[in-house]
Amino acid sequence: MEVLIYLIPVALVLGLAALFAFLWALKSGQFEDMEGAANRILFDDDDVHPTPKSENQDDESKDEPKP
Repeated sequence: MEVLIYLIPVALVLGLAALFAFLWALKSGQFEDMEGAANRILFDDDDVHPTPKSENQDDESKDEPKP
């Protein structure tokens, strides 16, 4: 029973630390977009973000003679 003298304050400190961590996450916007990640997995990244031309492709088009 004497161990409860140590365990109760430790449990309270850990509970308060978890509460502060949750409040910090809430304030920093971690829970703003709950559906974004669920919808993002349904779409391909290739369609959303086209890849830019590489420098080699630009150089090749300059070397070709124009009609």
